[in-house]
Amino acid sequence: MADTTPATRAIEVRNLHKCYGDNEVLKGIDFHVDAGQVVCVIGPSGSGKSTLLRCVNRLEEPTSGQVIIEGIDITDENTDLDAVRSRIGMVFQQFNLFPHMSVLRNLTIAQQRVKKRSKDEAVAIAKANLEKVGLLGKADAYPAHLSGGQQQRVAIARALSMNPDMMLFDEPTSALDPELVGDVLQVMKDLAAEGMTMMVVTHEMGFAREVGDKLVFMDGGVIVEEGDPRQVLGNPQHERTQAFLSKVL
Repeated sequence: MADTTPATRAIEVRNLHKCYGDNEVLKGIDFHVDAGQVVCVIGPSGSGKSTLLRCVNRLEEPTSGQVIIEGIDITDENTDLDAVRSRIGMVFQQFNLFPHMSVLRNLTIAQQRVKKRSKDEAVAIAKANLEKVGLLGKADAYPAHLSGGQQQRVAIARALSMNPDMMLFDEPTSALDPELVGDVLQVMKDLAAEGMTMMVVTHEMGFAREVGDKLVFMDGGVIVEEGDPRQVLGNPQHERTQAFLSKVL
């Protein structure tokens, strides 16, 4: 894949370092996601992949380096971080739904408070996104009455209701029972087919192979190998990638 000009980049990370005390978790990451691209990040536990994802919308504060979202440097102290964050949908490993609110209210509260939408507009957008994830019939249910897979699909619908330019997924299926994973991955596949820019930290190699435009393998706080998912998974060049994939494929 030819390199692209920065103008087409949704996310650009330059020489990113992240330290917790003496522990350097990210060791100078250079990385980008183009608009409309699905980039999957894989690697062993502790490799830094979730930290990288969380630095992309500054849920984690980088120690040094730059994170540029659609041309705006969010590591610049003068940047309106909330304005940039409003373009980024985030889906976590744990669903983070409000347990005391119905599914519909989970989807409308931020729309009304942050986007200043009317109740009617927020409800219409919420219902459209619940329909997209196959859960319109659960609008009045509470999270405790849903399966883990249903809760994660609600979390995706909630993120989509804010009309983000891009979606970040932090191991969205790792907390789910195996039989529930497919429904969540199908929603993500549908989003990719619609052209949503996505950065996905995942253990789902089949999803990465089928849907990803680029695969990034991280280990020890660095990017060891990246490229076309089918090539990286089918013929890894680096010894460390080969060792990791031999255990998970």
